[in-house]
Formats: sequence, C-alpha cells, structure tokens
Amino acid sequence: MRDEINAALKQAMLDQDKRRTATLRLINAAIKDRDIAARSTGKDPVSESEILEILTRMIRQRQESAKAYEEGNRLDLAEEEREEIAIIQSFLPPQFDEAELLSVCAEAVKQTGANGLRDIGKCMQALKARYPDRLDFGKASSLVKGMLT
Repeated sequence: MRDEINAALKQAMLDQDKRRTATLRLINAAIKDRDIAARSTGKDPVSESEILEILTRMIRQRQESAKAYEEGNRLDLAEEEREEIAIIQSFLPPQFDEAELLSVCAEAVKQTGANGLRDIGKCMQALKARYPDRLDFGKASSLVKGMLT
C-alpha cells in the first residue's frame, strides 16, 4: 500500500497535478505520524489494515468538512474536499452497494443470533471483523438497528 501511494505521488508530481500531489503528501504524513507513534511505544510499523483505517478516517474528516462548508455557503471549498475524498478513495477497496450492505447486515444478524437492540454491538463487531474496509459502519449500524427493532 505504501509503495502504491508513493508511486501515485511520483506520478502526480510528474503530471503536475497539485491537488493530487497535496492529498497524497497528506496521506504519507498521516502514515508517518502513526509510524513515529508506534515506534515510540515499541510497536511494529503501521500495517496495511492500519493504513486503511487512516484513509477511512481521512475520508470521514473530509466529509464532515465538506458538509460544514456547504452549510457555510462555501461551495468552492466543499468541492475541494470532495476532490480529496475521491483521491483517497482510490486507494481503498470498493465499498459495498446498498443491496450488498443489506445482505451482509442480515447475514451478521443471523450468524450472531441477535434478537434485540442490545445485540447491535455483537452484530457490529462481527461486521467489523469480517469487512473492516468495505463497509460504511454508520449505514450498517442503522440497517442492523432497523432489523432488530
């Protein structure tokens, strides 16, 4: 994953794509920050799953920023955030569509034997363990909640 990001950064610099270059540099900086934090605690460098987690968090932050910019009537800044989201998402595996998300949530409810709202956590743990990088857990949580009510 690191090599893929670095190769994309080099290509973006050759193409003189300023937005893509800046976004990829931000990704590298976030990964290096996590590496430094891990090194100071004696842990191994950041793994692939942790890189995916970093990218997911970066997307979530940009979605919140874009929403705030839209509410503040700053559509130009909101569009910049959406461009960064698209660049970051290109490094993530494809997300489930609505139909797949619904079937995966139903399967998790069935497998865990959940039968009430107090079992939402159990279902979400199963989903996070099985599909850590392909789900929007906010949507999944609301679907599971709807199935258990």
